[in-house]
Amino acid sequence: QVQLEEFGGGLVQAGGSLRLSCTASGRAFSINMGWFRQAPGREREFVAAITATGGTKYYSDSVKGRFTISRDNAKTIVYLQMNSLKPEDTAVYYCAAGSTSTRTGDYLYWGQGTQVTVSS
Repeated sequence: QVQLEEFGGGLVQAGGSLRLSCTASGRAFSINMGWFRQAPGREREFVAAITATGGTKYYSDSVKGRFTISRDNAKTIVYLQMNSLKPEDTAVYYCAAGSTSTRTGDYLYWGQGTQVTVSS
């Protein structure tokens, strides 16, 4: 069992930056991790993922070049650095564990989400 909790959401102006953190507890932190987001009225969508060792990273086309996923296995934290934010990045961001897939159903564990709002 893995418990996930996200931190770092908030309100930021377009062009600004935020860093989201996801802390994991409950088992050894040797697990693939991902970030998803869900805007009002839309399906949850893949943002980024990272393998257990941090050696391989994946990004959606919409965030590639602006967002960076990383992890600190000693602290059991996964980060999502978000730069050059746009109003269309506004969503609830979720941390997930168990895969690097783009499909929500492939992940075993989910956090409760953190709201990110980008004003124009």
